[in-house]
Amino acid sequence: MNPDDLILISVDDHIAEPADMFEAHVPARYSGRAPRVIIEPDGVQQWYYGELRGRNMGLNAVAGKPREKYNIDASSYDEMRPGCFNADERVRDMSAGGQLAGLNFPNWTGFSGQVLNQGPDRDVNLIMIKAYNDWHVDEWCGAYPGRFIPCGILPLFDVEEAAREIGRLAGKGCHAVTFSENPEGLRMPSIHSDYWHPLFRAACDHGTVLCCHIGSASRSASALLSSDAPPSVAMTASSMMSMVTLTELIWAEFWARFPGLRFSLTEGDIGWIPYFLWRAEHVLDRHSGWTNARFPDGYSGPADVFRRHLYTCFISDKVGPRLLRDFNPDHVFWESDYPHSDSNWPFAPEDVIQTLGHLPDELINKITHENAMRAYSFDPFSRVPRDRATAGYLRSQATDVDVVTHVGREASERDREAWARMTRAGQARSASAARG
Repeated sequence: MNPDDLILISVDDHIAEPADMFEAHVPARYSGRAPRVIIEPDGVQQWYYGELRGRNMGLNAVAGKPREKYNIDASSYDEMRPGCFNADERVRDMSAGGQLAGLNFPNWTGFSGQVLNQGPDRDVNLIMIKAYNDWHVDEWCGAYPGRFIPCGILPLFDVEEAAREIGRLAGKGCHAVTFSENPEGLRMPSIHSDYWHPLFRAACDHGTVLCCHIGSASRSASALLSSDAPPSVAMTASSMMSMVTLTELIWAEFWARFPGLRFSLTEGDIGWIPYFLWRAEHVLDRHSGWTNARFPDGYSGPADVFRRHLYTCFISDKVGPRLLRDFNPDHVFWESDYPHSDSNWPFAPEDVIQTLGHLPDELINKITHENAMRAYSFDPFSRVPRDRATAGYLRSQATDVDVVTHVGREASERDREAWARMTRAGQARSASAARG
């Protein structure tokens, strides 16, 4: 297949949310309690929800920058390209990169909305979560309905409210929500408890996918590594949390109750998955006499659970696409990760062919767009004619877009110090969670 002929739908992009996002969506009497952007003493802009500090915008907003300008420390809006936070410019950037559409995860809230879930007043938390969702679905995605797959945040602190929010979002055409890769890491009930059953039922009833993004438990591989490990160690090990999530899900015992339930393992790549499936089947063979693992009638074991219920995705993984015999080809997706540091924007079409070019066109089409359309109940062709959805056509309409980001600062010791602070904070959170 020629790169120009690809139709690309990413199941993992991100928004560096604009500072005014809550203004039109929070009731007036709560406006003073809405999240806000402040300028910190070092001059950078940072989101706060009350006293809770949001996730920073450093590596999360580097699209178009040379790697020498990748920053860890919090950034500011004038140090990133407008496509990070402006929907009009995002669509122009998508076209310049040959991408038709994308599912956009939150950023400053944490990938499962942790910050908005952790405020001290649950009633206010719910108001802010709904306001975020209304902005995201109605304003951000609604501006270009053929170009964005909406993805909502849930009030995970109240499972009944979370189930209702899934229904409310589905009524808006949103069939993806963020969920934590390990709720217990957020001091919530374990994935194996029956606490989550109302949410699982709602997801089944509304055809909604539960998206587990790496980092959505507010911890990372750093918690498992040496405290003084070089930064490259944690970046290399970033998929480890997805490995844990997959392993817990394929042995979970709730599948018989929720046969329509689907989880997405997001941004963890896929090349490692066949080994863990082999290992799980080996455990089933050798240890099931005492572990008493249970599967629904008609299921052969953990690998069967994986192929029926779990979605996976990759950006540039050159290993996984060579091992697709171990996957359900209808459950493998492509992701761009714009504007994060792993993204290959604006060169995705060329990289996709380098990664998938050995496969038949039919399978390439599934991975690059057809699977995403089916999984997320998304039909871009009702808005964008198919012949205007290809990478070649989209790029031809965006030749004026400068794909180099000229603002920002050179990486420095300040960024390495920020990484060390973040690593220590993550290890402290993990230790605190372990103590309960």
